[in-house]
Amino acid sequence: MRLLFVSGGIMMAGLIAVFAAIVYKVSEDGAARQPAGGVLSADVPAAGEIALPPGHRLTGTALDGDRALLSLVGPDGGTVLLLVDLATGAELARRRLEEE
Repeated sequence: MRLLFVSGGIMMAGLIAVFAAIVYKVSEDGAARQPAGGVLSADVPAAGEIALPPGHRLTGTALDGDRALLSLVGPDGGTVLLLVDLATGAELARRRLEEE
C-alpha cells in the first residue's frame, strides 16, 4: 500500500510540474518574446534602404527578428541568398546556390 502512495505522489508531482511550466509559458511577458512571423521590434527603424548588388533582382524575402533573408536572381540567372541586418542595413552573409 505504501508503494501505491509513493508512486501516486510522484505522478502528482510530475503533473504539477507540467501545469506549472504551461502556466509559466503562457504568462511570460509578450513584449519580451519575438512574435511568430518575424515582426520587427520597436528598436528597429521602420524606414531605410538596403542596397542590392548591381544587376540582381529581388525574388523573395523572409524575416527573423531584426534580420532579413533576401532571395535574389543574379544577371546570370543564378540564385543568391543575402542576409541583412535591418537595424543597420549591413550585409551579414551572402551565399550563392549551386546545383549539384
